[in-house]
Amino acid sequence: MRVGFDNDKYLETQSLHIRERIAQFGGKLYLEFGGKLFDDHHAARVLPGFAPDSKIKMLTQLKDQVEIVIAINAADIEKNKVRGDLGITYDVDVLRLIDAFRGMGLLVGSVVITRYAAQSAADVFQHRLEDLGIKVYRHYSIEGYPHNIPLIVSDEGYGKNQFIETARPLVVVTAPGPGSGKMAVCLSQLYHEHRRGVKAGYAKFETFPIWNLPLNHPVNLAYEAATADLNDVNMIDPFHLAAYGVTTVNYNRDVEVFPVLSALFETITGESPYKSPTDMGVNMVGSCIVDDDVVCAAARQEIVRRYYEALCDRREGRGSDEAVYKLELLMKQAKVDASIRPVIAASLAVAEETGAPAVAIELPDGRVVTGKTTDLMGASAGALLNALKTLAGIEKAVHLISPDAILPIQKVKVEHLGSSNPRLHSDEVLIALAISATSNPVAAKALDQLARLRDCQAHATVILSATDSAIYKKLGLQMTCEPQYETNKLYHR
Repeated sequence: MRVGFDNDKYLETQSLHIRERIAQFGGKLYLEFGGKLFDDHHAARVLPGFAPDSKIKMLTQLKDQVEIVIAINAADIEKNKVRGDLGITYDVDVLRLIDAFRGMGLLVGSVVITRYAAQSAADVFQHRLEDLGIKVYRHYSIEGYPHNIPLIVSDEGYGKNQFIETARPLVVVTAPGPGSGKMAVCLSQLYHEHRRGVKAGYAKFETFPIWNLPLNHPVNLAYEAATADLNDVNMIDPFHLAAYGVTTVNYNRDVEVFPVLSALFETITGESPYKSPTDMGVNMVGSCIVDDDVVCAAARQEIVRRYYEALCDRREGRGSDEAVYKLELLMKQAKVDASIRPVIAASLAVAEETGAPAVAIELPDGRVVTGKTTDLMGASAGALLNALKTLAGIEKAVHLISPDAILPIQKVKVEHLGSSNPRLHSDEVLIALAISATSNPVAAKALDQLARLRDCQAHATVILSATDSAIYKKLGLQMTCEPQYETNKLYHR
């Protein structure tokens, strides 16, 4: 994979910039942390060279100064809101995040339940956290938020919120997902700190859109593609342009709320430290791009992938026409179509020839291999084996796994595990390959190629099963699917 982003430079410059911002506010900074801290695979896809855990590694460089507060919306607890990428509820993700932060040696000071209104599920979750020894605070809804500034900045507004006790100079406020109230938590803390005579500041860490790239740069368009269902729109920051005569990029929600934020700052501290939404940010990602052609190509691929993802979401009843239409417009803006993914045409050709689902994988050197549906295994499993054979220089006709070894597995699936599909899925084939590798040097040679599949492009002519989709994701393959199922059944597992 060609590299377009200098990750080492990013770790160094980003931590330095945050230290400077802490000093700017006299030694106490509340940093709203947007996006994913541990597994930012979107950033890794559109900025080749960016490590998915870069942001958390950057924070570990500041771990003696940083304390983490996790915000979760009480309404999200009540309705069991689920993280689409992980398939777990937001409250469970809070526990996952705490374990992950602690595993990196970072201090998790507390959890704050926002928009609390005596929801029973929120009470249960609070008791569960407290039984685990975790401090929990409650913040409340404020009528007319964020425009009723006299009420917000009063004893009946922020004053009603419980003050979160913190001990470190950098307080990172993060959350399981959007809509958790991170910004409100930060501003509430500023209000309480100011009343206590403590000087403190606020800043925002959002990776995208990248403020010092052009508005229609493919990386910024890819961000719009990733948030098509949220109606986020990139736009020129008019406040920054007016204040400095410099064109920068922000997104609609921050631009729309900035006048209110500025007024809140003035009411809380007497003056606003920022002249624009861009000023609030501390993001240094744009300064670490070292090959614009590489990141542009990667971002265009991401836009097309997001388009196919939206098509499949709509087919599965989880998406909307509006998201699909927006992605079609973004593809036109980026001047791309499905032809930039050779795996699409290759898989469709095999499906047409065989009359059954097919999968194609593009290898790091540009070669495209395919897998078809057979009596022994599904197309996704076949494509994986063929890709591993090609990478290892093994003839396609060579059996890595003996058919005689596959038949007993199929018998167990159908006769004992209740499966109606005897074909092996990707995970079952990989396990069988690993067993075969213990006695077959050729299979071992193929198995050694697994790491080389990371970041390869892939396409399926049908929506993959959850099992196959999960395996492709774990291997790091960048997958798209046609928005159709293998069968015409109403229920699909």
